[in-house]
Amino acid sequence: MSQVETGRLETGRFEFDWVDAFSDRAFGGNGCAVVHAAAHLPEAVCTAYVRETSLVECTFTGPSEIADIKVRYFLASREIPFAGHPTIATVAAMRDRGLIGEGEVVLETGAGLVPVTIDGDLIEMTQVQPVFGICPDPELVAAAVSLPVEAIVGAPQKVSTGLPFCITVLRDQAALKAARLDLTALAKLGQALGADGIDMMEPFLVTLNGATEAGDTYSRLLMAPPSPPEDPFTGSATGAMAAYLWRHGLMSKDSFVAEQGHGLGRPGKARVTRIGSADDLQGVKVAGKGFVLMRGSVDLPDQL
Repeated sequence: MSQVETGRLETGRFEFDWVDAFSDRAFGGNGCAVVHAAAHLPEAVCTAYVRETSLVECTFTGPSEIADIKVRYFLASREIPFAGHPTIATVAAMRDRGLIGEGEVVLETGAGLVPVTIDGDLIEMTQVQPVFGICPDPELVAAAVSLPVEAIVGAPQKVSTGLPFCITVLRDQAALKAARLDLTALAKLGQALGADGIDMMEPFLVTLNGATEAGDTYSRLLMAPPSPPEDPFTGSATGAMAAYLWRHGLMSKDSFVAEQGHGLGRPGKARVTRIGSADDLQGVKVAGKGFVLMRGSVDLPDQL
């Protein structure tokens, strides 16, 4: 594989791009700062940078011996193996800098190799084969989002296409809008799900109609501190959600439009396509656009 490495200006100074992912305009979708040539920095520095930006996640890129580029993903609290909107943001930033063109690029991530295809301004990532986990007590899930258990359709389930989420289908958008995170109840749900910290297993809430006429689903992800209160668009959870819907016969289309962030004034959308049949899912493709909002440099220490 070729190695892409650029953005290091001088010791401690790095180039970055701030990208609104799953949107084709400024202030839509979900923002992510992509720090180039900085994958070698320690976790404490990277998480501190995420907290400084007040974003949900940021990425740090570097050379790879097994792919085109290495990407590390960080929340405000920890490193995670993979995330969806930062993947779109990272590739959009690389494309904007002329580092890659149309076609395929392969990313080395903590969840394995992630192939990404660029077709014009549409970026499509292939998430790994879904892993279906336990189904927690719906009462625990309902309490975590301050809703009556009757608002939940079917059985919530832990699903991962690179990062695990508790996929929870709600009966209508009124319930989706009313959801509020209860941190005490969330901690109990996290224990039941085997979560490593409550910031990794918030329920991903979805309704089976779009926020607009163009959408097929509409979702929310409420988040625990030190992350912001809500994620504008969650690409990894969208892949897991799609796998859940296909697996449980709730989505008849092989490809559909997922919407999120409209209630925050940051509308975002993705095209989601399955690989394999509903009964034998081999992977999930999630496609969206990215708008590069800011470009600049940042001075970061080698350690804290």
